[in-house]
Amino acid sequence: MAGQSLYHTWRRYRTLQTHRISALPIVILMPHSACNCRCVMCDIWKDNKNLKQLTEADISGLLASLKQLGTQQVLMSGGEALLNTNFFVLCRILKSVGIKVTLLTTGLSIKNNAEQLLTWVDDLIVSLDGDEALHDAIRNIPNAFRKLKEGVEHIKSINPAYRITGRTVIHRLNYRNWPAIIAESKKMGLDQVSFLPADVSSHAFNRQQAWTEPKQDEILIPEHELPELNEVISYLRTECREEFNHGFIAESREKIIDIYRYYAAFYGHNAFPYKKCNAPWVSTVVEADGAVRPCFFMESMGNIRDTALSDILNSAEAIAFRKSLNTSAHPTCVKCVCSLNLSPLTSL
Repeated sequence: MAGQSLYHTWRRYRTLQTHRISALPIVILMPHSACNCRCVMCDIWKDNKNLKQLTEADISGLLASLKQLGTQQVLMSGGEALLNTNFFVLCRILKSVGIKVTLLTTGLSIKNNAEQLLTWVDDLIVSLDGDEALHDAIRNIPNAFRKLKEGVEHIKSINPAYRITGRTVIHRLNYRNWPAIIAESKKMGLDQVSFLPADVSSHAFNRQQAWTEPKQDEILIPEHELPELNEVISYLRTECREEFNHGFIAESREKIIDIYRYYAAFYGHNAFPYKKCNAPWVSTVVEADGAVRPCFFMESMGNIRDTALSDILNSAEAIAFRKSLNTSAHPTCVKCVCSLNLSPLTSL
């Protein structure tokens, strides 16, 4: 709990008990709606022409609520946040009040922005989909892997201690390449890599409607390939024991099996893996148009351009939503691929 006041910890406990947000340690911002990749498992890029982005006024307007709620970390997500030409201005505003900034990025432009990233962003999370050929194919962008790798290596050459981690969505197109993903992560100098299954059933990631079977089948691991997926996971649990033990792979050897269970659940082989999540009580998502969501996968509750964030989160409707939300039974939560469970004692 170093660096975290007892008062802030108490406020986080009170939030969980009363469903009224008195402490909000994490906020996810989407500075830009467009993306510079065309990934097969995401529809964000399909709406690139309808540009939306957060402005300096939006972030300045958030400060009163962020201070009131004791926000400690902002995750810049997207779309690709670096496409916002004022991105580092937004970061500077947040850093001026002591908020830690983390950037989730495709990695295509981190080399060109290395100096400012090292100044205004505390750490990076980059997307990695496979070895060079497969990563480029999934991203649908030539030289995507090379640009990512060069960017990571360039930043590490300037500051080897700067934390850069990788995140990989495992799906039909890349699960066989999983060992190579781990090898490439180590080779380019990432500090850690984490894995999650593909979301194939929600309205998130700019889907106007949830994917139907033809589109799902492009990403969902087929039932007849589940034994092969299980073999790959068994191989990793045996051959990557050191990577698990030393935390290079973020998930535990036991937790990684949930990716198999997630895909197997679509065919009725088992229940979807249980996820203990308190995301709507400890975080919120602000999209590029100012819309506020309890998490990536839930409906909007308001807009920061109309109402203060603290007022949106503590409206009667928002409090009632949290009081009634059973994350172990809600159909969206049951199939969620990106849960968050943050203890009041956890210091960010």
